[in-house]
Amino acid sequence: MEFTILISNLTNPTLLFFLLGILAARLKSDLEIPASSSKFISLYLLFSIGFKGGQELTHSGFTSEVIYSLLFGLLLASIVPLYSFFVLRTRLSISDAGAAAASLGSVSAITFVSAMSFLEMQELSAGGHMVAVMALMEAPAIIVAVVLMRTFEEEKSTQEPVALREVIYHAFTNGSVLLILGSLIIGLIADSHQAEGIKPFTTDIFKGFLAIFLLEMGMVTAKRFSSFRKYGGFVTLYALLIPAVNGCLTAFFSQFITLDPANRFIFAILAASASYIAVPAAMRLAAPKADPGLYIPMALGVTFPFNITVGMPLYYLIVEMSR
Repeated sequence: MEFTILISNLTNPTLLFFLLGILAARLKSDLEIPASSSKFISLYLLFSIGFKGGQELTHSGFTSEVIYSLLFGLLLASIVPLYSFFVLRTRLSISDAGAAAASLGSVSAITFVSAMSFLEMQELSAGGHMVAVMALMEAPAIIVAVVLMRTFEEEKSTQEPVALREVIYHAFTNGSVLLILGSLIIGLIADSHQAEGIKPFTTDIFKGFLAIFLLEMGMVTAKRFSSFRKYGGFVTLYALLIPAVNGCLTAFFSQFITLDPANRFIFAILAASASYIAVPAAMRLAAPKADPGLYIPMALGVTFPFNITVGMPLYYLIVEMSR
């Protein structure tokens, strides 16, 4: 087995800044990224990837492969939280199992952005429609988890249950989902010649902002993982192994949806990633009894660093071997 892809990824400057953030937190350094700057950078990354995806989708058009890809993404986002809930339910409460299942079944926009950067290192680019696939995969996992929690809830709450319609609305109007979908649509309808005017902003400085954002993610990851250890080895192993299995299986079976290696790789990373932005916002509304100290560090402290260090080169290797 060749390890050049793994070594190349581990020496990627953006990943090294992530590791620097972890080191800074462990050393209790006073290094910090101002909250306002961090929020701006995250909004910029979502805007940039959405807009570029819309522009690429304009050139590729809506084909049968695009439709199949959208349906495949929706299927993945529905199956993963479904089986995850029943496995996690053996060790966790219904609310905690549902929230964790929603997180693992949904997707991480930042992991997606990092995966696009990884593809650039391989001199590949995914289709613009994969941005739409990513955005559409946010909500189904939340909906499936909420339905399961309501079905299996043992104790009736004294409060009126939140309407499913409100949860769906909240999932689609979440800031990250709304921005990337809106940017995708704007990129789709914008004049290509006019779009060239903002290319230096959407493309040239992208990797620099990503490096700074991952620096902060490294510091947050180190702090969140410490509070997560009290839940024991089961959830840690689950947050490592199940996303890895999802990513590897999707990397192989996605060849029946598309033959493009870049698109197959993105499918794998979407299946393996876990949400720590959209899901917590929705679970705060739909599952107030669920412990954010479980499902947020599970996604951010375990699954996220695994995917951007070991996961991405592993999924890419499977795609290459199964071509």
